[in-house]
Amino acid sequence: MSGTDDVRTVVREKYGEIAEGKRSGCCGDDCGCASGETDVLAAIGYSDEQKAAIPEGADLGLGCGNPLAYAAVLPGETVLDLGSGAGIDCFLAAREVGPSGRVIGVDMTPAMLEKARANAAKGGYANVEFRLGEIEHLPVADASVDLIISNCVVNLSPHKDQVFREAFRALRHGGRMVVSDLVLTRRLPPELERRVDLLVGCVAGASLRDDYLRMMREAGFAKVEVAAESSYEVGLPDFAENSPERAALGAVRSVKVRATKP
Repeated sequence: MSGTDDVRTVVREKYGEIAEGKRSGCCGDDCGCASGETDVLAAIGYSDEQKAAIPEGADLGLGCGNPLAYAAVLPGETVLDLGSGAGIDCFLAAREVGPSGRVIGVDMTPAMLEKARANAAKGGYANVEFRLGEIEHLPVADASVDLIISNCVVNLSPHKDQVFREAFRALRHGGRMVVSDLVLTRRLPPELERRVDLLVGCVAGASLRDDYLRMMREAGFAKVEVAAESSYEVGLPDFAENSPERAALGAVRSVKVRATKP
């Protein structure tokens, strides 16, 4: 892939296939992130109560954590989800903000939006809406949201610094951002960075951990902290135990990062 447009085209195409049921999970059919596996949801941090509340069709097996577990959502707040997919975290957030709050999901894949909107209509979620847009160019007004969440999506962006600047713009003063994402402790070998399956699987496009946190701070965020961090194998391809690929993917970490707009 030679540039930003190529990356977006591949991501939009592959995630569109997931929304349409032509693909299983972010990394295909040969890994552990298949849709709807409740043990996977538990492994990445969703409670039994949350799992029971997820509308049918909203979990496509695309997350790498549970940002809401670290967000302390309050009734009446406006929540923005970057890369909202079929709506899993939007619908869970909607329960917490209540009827006086609202949740906005943004996704660049039309098939995902169609699925999310259908899920919202079926579940009667009057306080949730989904908008077409790129997370580098958010379709929301300045200083209009209280909380931004994202689940294993920022790593897919070729311009993560712009994502964080846009998030900062959209937040009200005192607002916060909580992301669950994959980062790296060391760079992957070039041959793995070029693999499309690892890009779509949220690995090849991941930033180094320190670079990720630095970009958040440079966007203007304060109190940038890693609330939780762990190794991550749930959604990785099933390479042989002693293969160079398996060793290289030991650099993948799942992080939950919190930050505040002063």
